[in-house]
Amino acid sequence: MSAAGVMARADVAALFTPFRLGGLTVPNRIVMSPMTRQFSPGRVPGADVAAYYARRAAAGVGLIVTEGVAIDHAAAVDFPEVPQLHGDAAQAGWRKVVDQVHGAGGLIVPQLWHQGPMRDPASSTEPEIVGIRPSGVWGRIGGSVSLDPAYVERMLPDTRPASDGEIADIIESYARAARAAIELGFDGIAIHAAHGYLIDSFLWHETNRRDDIWGGDASRRTAFAVAVVRTIRDAIGPQRPILFRFSQFKMQDYLARLADTPDALAALLCPVAEAGVDLFDASQRYFDQPAFADSSLNLAGWAKRLTGVASMTVGGIGMGTPRDSLGVERPMEADDNLDAVLARLEAAEFDLIAVGRALLNDPGWISRLRDGHPFLPFDRANLKRLT
Repeated sequence: MSAAGVMARADVAALFTPFRLGGLTVPNRIVMSPMTRQFSPGRVPGADVAAYYARRAAAGVGLIVTEGVAIDHAAAVDFPEVPQLHGDAAQAGWRKVVDQVHGAGGLIVPQLWHQGPMRDPASSTEPEIVGIRPSGVWGRIGGSVSLDPAYVERMLPDTRPASDGEIADIIESYARAARAAIELGFDGIAIHAAHGYLIDSFLWHETNRRDDIWGGDASRRTAFAVAVVRTIRDAIGPQRPILFRFSQFKMQDYLARLADTPDALAALLCPVAEAGVDLFDASQRYFDQPAFADSSLNLAGWAKRLTGVASMTVGGIGMGTPRDSLGVERPMEADDNLDAVLARLEAAEFDLIAVGRALLNDPGWISRLRDGHPFLPFDRANLKRLT
């Protein structure tokens, strides 16, 4: 590092090139990953939430994907501090968020969220409302989880399968949320379809055992996701981008796999792409893990190859010796980590990178990257603050 405090670092110019996403031009390849943090009492984002996102925009983040935002279905989410998108107070709060992010030169999309099987009635102000499950099952038992055992015990008993009427209501709820988001000034829509939540529970064979139009083989299990994407596309028009987050792992089981082969993944993703998705947000715990044997491609790489749609990678980017939720260390210096992700980006394996914990740790992380300044030491306490 020089006396001026600037350190030698691999050429990061590729990260600061613009990218066309639907009708939106993202000024660089760095996206703030969605991270739900429960800082919205009464489900209303306050001035502190607006400032939190605006700080990242001002530092130069290309695109912000918000924390999960509840759609207006009664069983959408549990914790009362998770924000919603409906209601006058919540919409006024989100309008201030959008205005401040835009005022700082940033772009922002909300991540629409329905927890489905993962909703915990005991953590809700409405404990009488149970989570929505495609087939009434929560997920397989005996996998690798970091969830509280008491929570798992509460969730394991079967419930009734979702009815056709409930499914139709939820699809329309996504449409209402998307329309409201665009009216508030958001730049597009992100859909949470990963980690065992509602849309993912329709995609995953362990939780979707239906034999009607909403279930069956891999291509039939896409029906709900396709319906959600189509109704959002109809609601927001052709220009605003739609981002679709998916994953292999589930909160029910970190070792779960949505698809065991590239062909199986194609059967799930291609119909979703054709429905109107502009970007696949491929969630994995470590971006450098191959998705399948006999190839170094990660999950985002396979999504792009199989569908022809742009993709985004995520998983420990910018972190020095990150730990996953099971406490497993992955020794790697932050700059080595960036060298690895840059090599994959320059090889066009994926198009954007999503940064999570590094941006929670330091709102100005991207400016340090751009200007060659050393990164701040990682402080886990920052994950619990709205800084």
